[in-house]
Amino acid sequence: MLPDRYRYIVVEGPIGVGKTSLARRLAEHVAASTLLEKPEENPFLARFYQDPPRYALATQLFFLFQRSNEVRDLAQMDLFHANTVADYLFDKDPLFARLNLTDQEFVLYQQIYSSLHMQAPVPDLVIYLQAAPETLVERVHRRSHPYELGISENYLQRLSQSYSDFFYHYDAAPVLMVNSEHLNFVDGDEDFNLLLKRIEDMRGPREFFSKG
Repeated sequence: MLPDRYRYIVVEGPIGVGKTSLARRLAEHVAASTLLEKPEENPFLARFYQDPPRYALATQLFFLFQRSNEVRDLAQMDLFHANTVADYLFDKDPLFARLNLTDQEFVLYQQIYSSLHMQAPVPDLVIYLQAAPETLVERVHRRSHPYELGISENYLQRLSQSYSDFFYHYDAAPVLMVNSEHLNFVDGDEDFNLLLKRIEDMRGPREFFSKG
């Protein structure tokens, strides 16, 4: 089990890093509910990867409203009686917007985001998974989701850098930064148990975990 202070845990990181798989396993371990992204429900996503300038705004706004509805429901729950593990942090939503939208589109996005942001609860812990862009590409290709077939290595590299910049400044919640290059949290118990121990031992607002 994990310390009682971690009622709401978020697992974050760029596409392909394994955040959803880890979020599911953590939730199962602590008998928590899950709050997971649903990219397959976004009707614009596949078209965005084929033609980013044309579909970026529609894709981003769909995700923004989808996520805001979910975190609004979470905020209305009694977090003292229910544990939740999520595979996304609402605060990072502008990261994708800044990366993909034009300046004028981003101004519109910011106005909408600002009106929704106050509804998002702050996590008790954020687990930020990192991996090299070439590793992300390999993992994305291996899982073969149809809507991800158009993702380029260049895009993943830019996305990874944006995540690094975001979490360099993020201080709203404690962050455990995890280098996942040599860690497998899904197919065995050893690495997962190491992570649980690392979470249990956390004392500072920002700590690091890696292996090998």
